[in-house]
Amino acid sequence: MGKGGGCVPSSSRKRLPGASSAKKEDPKADLPRENNNDISEKPAEEALGHDDTPAVVEDAASSLSPSAPRKIRIFIVFYSMYGHVEALAKKMKEGIDAIEGVEGTLYRVPEILSAQVLEQMRAPPKDESIPVITAEELAGADGLLFGFPTRYGAMAAQMKAFFDSTGNLWREQTLAGKPAGFFVSTGTQGGGQETTAWTAITQLSHHGMLFVPIGYTFGAGMFKMDEIRGGSPYGAGVYAGDGTRQASSVELALAEHQGKYMAAIVNRLVKA
Repeated sequence: MGKGGGCVPSSSRKRLPGASSAKKEDPKADLPRENNNDISEKPAEEALGHDDTPAVVEDAASSLSPSAPRKIRIFIVFYSMYGHVEALAKKMKEGIDAIEGVEGTLYRVPEILSAQVLEQMRAPPKDESIPVITAEELAGADGLLFGFPTRYGAMAAQMKAFFDSTGNLWREQTLAGKPAGFFVSTGTQGGGQETTAWTAITQLSHHGMLFVPIGYTFGAGMFKMDEIRGGSPYGAGVYAGDGTRQASSVELALAEHQGKYMAAIVNRLVKA
């Protein structure tokens, strides 16, 4: 039978002697059957004449089943020399992962100092379980959180070098529309908790990214004056002092809050 049923026998044609007229052509024979994820109307074993279902049939059946929706991905990209920013990053991941359907992934930016210099600066070894990210990998994120220590009120050279490597992404505006936020570490209370994040906004602006500050969504924790606390409306923060001070419970809680807040924002934008 030709395509589209063009070769239908004429009703005026005489039937040959002895030809049976009992079997009529099914008008629905060429119509596509409803697909209920069944390879055949009969069981595969009966249709194929044996008990072993070929792998190609199993693969075809599995490919027809609906797949689970992928999780929304937020990349936590940071530089940390002494571990203060890294501590905040790990708490942010906990906050992100607490939101259903969203997952956080930790990434470290490349180090630009030699091993000899880092040894003289008494920097501890890096956590090898956290991979080093490339600029191209940023495109795979639905949202981004960048963390870095301050150097005279601006981001450390390691993070700036990483942003400088994103020229191809900038040229294509690959990151345009992606939400992003910051978290920082400073040595003193006047060392740049706000300016370190504020001066970094230029990086997002040139990429067309959306800056997502936390404002005062942390609530009463943003107003307490009974202890030293890093962080600002721009994002979470920690005071490192001379390097020996570690993040306080309040600073870690603020970082976890930023992770949850960012996850909720990105989730809302992706599903809009």
